[in-house]
Amino acid sequence: MSPPASALSSSLPMLCEPEQLVRHLDDPGLIIVDLCQDEVFARYHIPGAVHVRPAELICGIKPATGKLPSIEQLNELFARLGYATDKHIVAYDDEGGGWAGRFFWTLDVIGHQHSSCLNGGLIAWIAENKPVTTQLVTPTPTRVSLKIEPRVIAEKQDVMQAIDSPDTVIWDARSAEEYAGIKTTAARDGHIPGAINLDWLEVMDRENHLKLRKNLRQILDDRGISGARTVITHCQTHHRSGLTYLVGRLLGINIKAYHGSWSEWGNDPLTPIEK
Repeated sequence: MSPPASALSSSLPMLCEPEQLVRHLDDPGLIIVDLCQDEVFARYHIPGAVHVRPAELICGIKPATGKLPSIEQLNELFARLGYATDKHIVAYDDEGGGWAGRFFWTLDVIGHQHSSCLNGGLIAWIAENKPVTTQLVTPTPTRVSLKIEPRVIAEKQDVMQAIDSPDTVIWDARSAEEYAGIKTTAARDGHIPGAINLDWLEVMDRENHLKLRKNLRQILDDRGISGARTVITHCQTHHRSGLTYLVGRLLGINIKAYHGSWSEWGNDPLTPIEK
């Protein structure tokens, strides 16, 4: 009999370290989700992890390819994972947390209560000499009927209203070149009026195996991304902003993700844009 997810959650915080996760690898109440590249997963992965391709987390429909997939697609994915509401789910990737954060947001979207991301993902796991395997596991599928929790989702209209709201900050997690409109990524380039640019790369410590930087609160405060207000984060396809969403949640910020992101905004001829 597996321990309740609440017991696991006390051992595995929202941002868990390799040393914390390694103690629970054989726990039947745990689902570990690997969001690494296919070839990386085939070469090595955390024992017991189930591979999810990032394409399974998005709708793939142009222009806003990164939007949430249909509820039918989500039901199919989580059924394959052996999902149950009492499971504790830990996500990791091999890039510093973008796709793991996107999966974490997806768990919030379906109202799941027991979720973690592995700090530094597979990069930190290997650096700290934790076990890896090539062995594949096939979870027993479950019957899933998910419901969407809209409070963590920002749509285009929500962003339009946020532009003139003194209580909302728009966090643009793209590069400075994208924000300035120098790099072409859509029919129209630039940024949402009033948006604050803080590149997702700036919240990870590239000298410490891609773990999150320790002074995140100060970094966000210095940019004016205040925890006292609502924050809407986005990037190009809500991949990089998966990590910034996670950061917001870690800091207790009331944060949402604009899943249409710039691929929707920049390809709409009617949306306001600054350069």
